[in-house]
Amino acid sequence: MDWTKQAQHDFQNMPAEGSDLIMSARAELITAEDPYFRGIDADASLPHWMTVRPLASTNPGGPHIVDLAGGRGWLIYTFMRRHADPQIVVTEAFWA
Repeated sequence: MDWTKQAQHDFQNMPAEGSDLIMSARAELITAEDPYFRGIDADASLPHWMTVRPLASTNPGGPHIVDLAGGRGWLIYTFMRRHADPQIVVTEAFWA
């Protein structure tokens, strides 16, 4: 998983509660068979404090958002499907 400089900076400066949930969400994303969780109830296996959805419903293959703790924080990421080295890139990390 890669991070933009701004997302990495925001992550490093957030309280422990937020960074712990983000690291847990990271573990779920990098071990998921399909990090975009396509289909009905595809994210049902995720922990109750985490939901995944497209950032824009008109672009289901584009950036996605992971809502954390009922919207208290989020991660916005894109997934680059490459044969040799698939990659998730976090473009925004936020915790309130």
